[in-house]
Amino acid sequence: MPQNDIIQWRPGAVELDLDISADGPPSVRRLASVGDSSASDASTALPIAEIHLGGEGSGANSSERLAGSAVGRRLRAVGHRSWTEDGMAHLEVTARDAASGIDVITTWSSWPDLPVVRTSTEIVAGDVAIELRAVSSVALGGISATGSEWWHDHEVGFAHNTWFREMVWQKRTPAELGLDNAGFTQWGILASRASFALQQRGSWSTGGHLPMGVLRSRDRSLLWQIEHNGAWRWELGDQGGALYLVGSGPTDQSAAWMRRLGPGESFRSVPATLVLGRDDDELFGALTQARRRVRRPHPDNEALPVIVNDYMNALMGDPTSENMPPFIEAAALAGAEIYCMDSGWYTDGATWWNDLGGWEPSLRRFPEGLEEMTRLMREAGMVPGLWLEPEVVSVASPVADLLPAEAFFQRDGKRVVESARYQLDLRHPAALAHVDGAVEKLITDLGLGYLKFDYNMDVTQGTDVSADSPGDGQFGHQAALLAWVRDLMDRHPGLVIESCSSGGQRMDGATLAVHPVQSTSDNQDPLFTAAIAAAAPTAVTPEQGAVWTYPDPSWSDELIAFSLASPLLGRVHLAGQIHRLEPDQMALVREATAAYRETRRRIPSALPFWPLGLPGWHDPVVALGMRDIEGELLTVWRRSGPTTVRIPLPRHAGHPLEVEVVFPRSLSTDVSWDADEGELVLNLPDEPAARTLRLTPQTASSRKG
Repeated sequence: MPQNDIIQWRPGAVELDLDISADGPPSVRRLASVGDSSASDASTALPIAEIHLGGEGSGANSSERLAGSAVGRRLRAVGHRSWTEDGMAHLEVTARDAASGIDVITTWSSWPDLPVVRTSTEIVAGDVAIELRAVSSVALGGISATGSEWWHDHEVGFAHNTWFREMVWQKRTPAELGLDNAGFTQWGILASRASFALQQRGSWSTGGHLPMGVLRSRDRSLLWQIEHNGAWRWELGDQGGALYLVGSGPTDQSAAWMRRLGPGESFRSVPATLVLGRDDDELFGALTQARRRVRRPHPDNEALPVIVNDYMNALMGDPTSENMPPFIEAAALAGAEIYCMDSGWYTDGATWWNDLGGWEPSLRRFPEGLEEMTRLMREAGMVPGLWLEPEVVSVASPVADLLPAEAFFQRDGKRVVESARYQLDLRHPAALAHVDGAVEKLITDLGLGYLKFDYNMDVTQGTDVSADSPGDGQFGHQAALLAWVRDLMDRHPGLVIESCSSGGQRMDGATLAVHPVQSTSDNQDPLFTAAIAAAAPTAVTPEQGAVWTYPDPSWSDELIAFSLASPLLGRVHLAGQIHRLEPDQMALVREATAAYRETRRRIPSALPFWPLGLPGWHDPVVALGMRDIEGELLTVWRRSGPTTVRIPLPRHAGHPLEVEVVFPRSLSTDVSWDADEGELVLNLPDEPAARTLRLTPQTASSRKG
C-alpha cells in the first residue's frame, strides 16, 4: 500500500494509523500507546463509523451487530485535516457514501500527555433526506493482541450498576460471553455473527450497567466509556481473528431512536473516550485526569466542603420545624459545611413522593416558613441546600393540569405515567419555564447555595411529541436537561448542584461533566457501602463522588468508624442519627470530619489505585488508595475473615515507608510496614473495622532530617 494512503497521527502519548486508501472504507489500522510495538492488520480493521439508515442494515453476515453496516462498507475517504486547539490535538477524516449521499466526519482528539483518545461522529445529509437509525461514536477493530487466542487469553471487564449495588465490576473471558474461535477460517470468513453487548434504553443512563468496559491482556489493555445521560450501547465482536469494539448513543434497536435529516442537515453522535494502559491503575488514573479536563469548571471541585443530608437513616423525608433544629445543631457540631434538607419539605401529606412538582414550602410543616430553617443553617455556619426532583410531576399534583399536555412525555397521544409520576419534557418552553421559575424563587427566597437534583424513575418509553421517534424525543430532553443545569450554575456562580438518581443511576460521563457532585448510592448498609466507596473512582472523579456515612447510636465505635471511613477519599455525605449520638460517638464523627479537612486538599489532584484489585461485592477486605506527589492515602476496610490483613504495595518493596493513621486516631491501630515483602500489615479487631492511612516514602535525606 502506498505510504500516502496511511495517516500516521502522533498527538503525543498515543499512535494512530489510519487507512484512507481508495479501494475500501477508511479505517483505523492501529491504535497504541507510544512505545507499543504491536503491528497493524488490515483484516481486523472496521470502517471509521458504523451507520444504519432507514431500510438498510448489515452489508453482509446479517446479525443484530452494529458492526458490518452496509453504509460503513461503502464509505470512501474524501479528505482529512489535523489541528491543535485548547491543548488538544485533533484529527478529522471525512468519508462519503455515494449511495445515500451522506458525509461521515469522524474526529479523534487527544492530549499530548495522556494515553486517551476521545471520538465522535458527525453525519451530514446530502441532496436527499435520510433516516438515521444508528450512529457509532467509536468503531475500532483489532483491540485484542494480534496472533493471540483472544477467546481465552483476554479478559472483558464490565460493571453492574443497579440500585443499592452500584459499580460491581465483573470479569469474563470472551469465550464465556459467547465470543470464541468457531473455525470460520476454513470457510474464508473474517467475522462471525456473535457479539456481546451492553445497553441502556431509558432515562436512567446507568440503571443496570455503567456505560463502560475494559479489555485486558497481559501487556496491553483498553478502557472505554460512552458519554451520554440517556440511552447508549457498546458491543464486542470478532473481526479478522481479533476483537472489535463499537459504541454508540441511542439506536433504533435498543432505544426506539430514529432521526430524520433533511438535505444539508447534520447530527453528531455522543462522545466516547478510549484509554490505553497496562493495568487498571494506569487505565483509571488516565481516565480520571481526562474526566477532570472535560468537565465544567467549578470551585467545589477544589473546596470539597463536608455535606450533611437529613434523609438517609435520619429524617427519611419527614422534615418539620420541630425535628429539624436538633439535626441542624448536630450537623454543625459534627463539622458539616453544607446542610442539604432532603425531600418532604413541600408536602402537607405524610409521604414525600406523592406531591412532586409544585415546589412550594409546606406551611403545615413549617408554620413560620422554610426561611426559618435556612436561617438556622446559616447561623450555624453552614451553606443551606435543598432537595428537588425537578423533572417529575406527581399524577395527583395540581401542576399536572396547569401545564399543557405537550410539556410532558407522551406516547401515541397519552401521557407517559411511571411510578405515579409524569415526566416533564424540558424541550418544551412551558415545562422549562415552570421548573426554572420554581428553582429561581427558592434560590432567591431561601438564599440557597446547594441543590440536590434527584430522579427516582426510569422512563424507557421516550416521547414522540415533536420528535422523529420516541428515542429521539428522549435524546432531546436529556440534552435540554444538562443545558438547563449548566445555565443555572452560570447564573449563580458558586451554586453547587448535586446529581442523584436513586443514588447512582445517572453516573455517566455527560452528567459528570456538568454536575460538581454525584451521589454514588442509596445503600444504607455500611458493609456494602465500603465496596461502593472503593469502586466509586472507576465511575466518577474522587472529588465528585459522594459516599454516604450514617453513624447510629446503636453501633459500636468500630462500626461507626467503619462507616465514617468510607467517604474520606471522596466526598462526605454525612447523615444517620447524628442528633442522637452520645458525646463520645459524636467525638468520633468530629474526628472524621477533621481528618477529612486535613487531607481533602490532596484529593482533587490524586489518582486512584487498588492494591487488592477492583473490589468484589462480597470480598472480605477491600482497599482504595489515592496517590499524589506527596505520597499516598489508603483506606482499608476489613468486613470479615482473618484479623491480620496484608496489603501488597510492590512499588515500595525494599524501601522504608512512613505509615501514619489519619482516621480513627482515637481507636487502637496496629499497623506496620514489611519492606522485605512489600506489604502493609494491619492487625484489626474481630469485627468490621476500617482505617485510613497516610503513606509517605522515606528518602535518604528525609531519614537524616
